[in-house]
This record gives sequence, structure tokens and C-alpha cells, in this order.
Amino acid sequence: MIISQNIIDDHNAKQLAKHKILFDFAKNETEGVENIIQRLIDFQVAIPSWALGTGGTRFGRFPGGGEPRSLEEKIEDVGLLHKLNKTSGAISLHIPWDIPTSPKDIQTLAAQHGLAFDAVNSNTFQDQADQALTYKFGSLQNVNKAIRKQAIDHNIEVIKHGIDLGSKSLTVWLSDGSCFPGQLNFRKAFENTLESLQEIYVALPSDWKMFVEYKAFEPNFYSMTVGDWGQSLLYASKLGEKAYTLVDLGHHLPNANIEQIVSLLMMEGKLGGFHFNDSKYGDDDLTVGSINPYQLFLIFNELTQGTQPNNSPFELGSGFGWMIDASHNIKDPLEDLLQSVEAIMVAYAQSLLVDADALEEARISNDVVKAQEIIQGAYRTDVRPIVAEARLRAGAAISPIGIFRDLNVRNAFIGERGLKTVATGL
Repeated sequence: MIISQNIIDDHNAKQLAKHKILFDFAKNETEGVENIIQRLIDFQVAIPSWALGTGGTRFGRFPGGGEPRSLEEKIEDVGLLHKLNKTSGAISLHIPWDIPTSPKDIQTLAAQHGLAFDAVNSNTFQDQADQALTYKFGSLQNVNKAIRKQAIDHNIEVIKHGIDLGSKSLTVWLSDGSCFPGQLNFRKAFENTLESLQEIYVALPSDWKMFVEYKAFEPNFYSMTVGDWGQSLLYASKLGEKAYTLVDLGHHLPNANIEQIVSLLMMEGKLGGFHFNDSKYGDDDLTVGSINPYQLFLIFNELTQGTQPNNSPFELGSGFGWMIDASHNIKDPLEDLLQSVEAIMVAYAQSLLVDADALEEARISNDVVKAQEIIQGAYRTDVRPIVAEARLRAGAAISPIGIFRDLNVRNAFIGERGLKTVATGL
């Protein structure tokens, strides 16, 4: 489904008067609005190819119909999101779920929708139908060298697919670990994993990055071979300057101070990027900002207040990877993604309101109350009209979800694709 610019403009016209009142108020109450708007326009968040269908749990899955049946249809869906918010200008592919049959044609199609290709993601947490050896007891850590070699070869194949599409980074997430004490030699598992990652690292083009993702638990529940940011940083440091830590907001134990982790990784020049989601209990993969929007804001505050060695201050061109990684179990996946992008943009805009000089002065004088007032003052500011104005100036919809529903997009997809379709890769 392609939405013309005229349709978006007509939809915006109906809301323009109300929007102008809200934006004028926000502009009068906020310093540096024009700079904030430009930075919001420049900011882009990648959409993962696996998030365009209905998710599920080990108990069940309840698809809503009209799901993308091919990579081409997934690109069409991301293109529609980008048309509505002008902030979803990249797609991140998962291999082997989304291997292009013709990379050139896929690149052309993506370009027609204004999309680039973000990080490519390998998969050694599942056994594929044509796979010779099983990953039941691990992939890059496995005691069997032949299994490790199979996993290494897969990652190198993923890099080759990424090169064909113009991607510049590889994300490696491992489910490797153990479920019971005594099952695994921790040091040997680390050494095997490092040795495997080193072979993959050698295959990276000179202008590529490797993102080493960590997770505290699941699917293994006694130990994870890349279980926390410290382990990921250790791998990245040993691998070299092209290796970085990737932070998934749901991959921590409850109440972890993610903003502190982000700050320290930036200090070390090893923050690669984010998988944005939200959680209440574990790796819930819920809509970004739906549970703890304050934490999301605090993370962005660390980003906007800090710099990373070998990078410019936090801006679009600073080299970080931004991606949503969520599971839309009961929501329309596209509506959920629109909500997630909105939450990210709101948190980013709020972080730009923090008076860094005043905050540092309060810290130096140990004025805890003043520091809290500065932080919470920015967080409590309603920046939604500013975010909407950035969309409007970029040619997007003032209300992306509003136009999505008014145009009955999901019903249109059901009409084109069918009610019982299941997105590839799920």
C-alpha cells in the first residue's frame, strides 16, 4: 500500500489549527526549539524485518492478518511507516529469515521507499531446516569445533549479504550458555567464543562494525556466555576497534541502571547502539516507553550530555546504531512500531531540554535537589507538539497513528495479502 503525499497533506490540514496552538505554546515555553526540531528531523531509527508480523509466546500466537509474506512486502511496510513519520528510514534484516533473492532489486525497492539497510543480524539460536549440525548446546562456544565452524561460516555469509545491500554492521547475539551447574566450563566457553568471534571479525570490511549483544538470561538460565555489558565489553575490547557493545534495553536483570551502563560504555568508546523496547519483568519486548518512559529519557540524557571517543557529539552522524526490537503480541505491529518511534523521539527531545551547565554546577556543589529539579523539569515538559512539528516539516503526518487508522491500513493489507498470512521468519 502506497500513501501519496497529497493524502498526508490533506489529513494534516484537518489537524493544523489545533497543532499550531499547541506548538506555539510549546515554542514560547522552550528555548532552542529550532535546533531541537532540526535534530529530530535528522534522527532515524531502523525497523527490524522480524518485527512486522505478530509476535507470540511459547503458549500461543494470535496473528491479526495482512502480515508481510516476503522481504519485498516487509520493505513495503517499513516504507509506509517511514512515509508516516519520516523517522524510520532504515530496515535491519535477519538472516536467514530474510535472504534477498536479488540484492540489486531489493536495494532498488528499498531506495524507492527512501530506505537504507541498517545492521544485518545472524541467527545461531535456531537450527535451520538444511543445517547439518545442531546448536542445542551452543554455537560459537560449542565444545565441538565443527559446530563452531558452522556458526562462524554463517556469520561470514551474513556479512556477505550485508555487503550486497550496503549495510555497514553485523549484530551478533548468542543464546549460548548453560542451564545447570557443572554443564559448562566457563573459561573454555569464553575462549571458544572469543576465538570464533575473532574469525568473524577478520571477515569484516574495513568500514564495518561488529555489535556484540548481551543478555542476562534466556534461553539458558544458569549462565550466558555473553551475559552482561561487562562480558560484551571484554569481547569487544579484545576483538579490536571495529567491535562494540550493543545495548538491548530488555536484556538486563530487573532494576539495572542502564543509563549508567550507557555512560561508561561511551567513556570507553565502545557503545555501538541500541535495541529499543520496554519491560516489566524480563525481556518482555514491549512497546518502547510503555512501562518506564523515565528510564528511556535518562538514557537519552546520558547520550545527549556525553561524547564518545572517535565520534562527534551525539548526533545522527555519530556512528551509533538505533533499532527497535520488540514483539507485538496483541497489538497491530505497525501501530506498535509507530508508538515506539514516537516514544523514542519524545525522550530524545526531552533530553535536549536539559540545561547541561546548570546540571553540572548543581553536581559540583552537591545540590541534589537542584539536580533533580533540572532533570525532572525537562522530563515533565510536554514536547509532543515539537515532535509533531518536526514530522510536519519533514513532510510526515502530524498524527501517524491517526492517519493509519483513518485510512484503515490494516484492512487494506488484509485485502491484499489475506487474513491468515504469517510473516516470514516467525
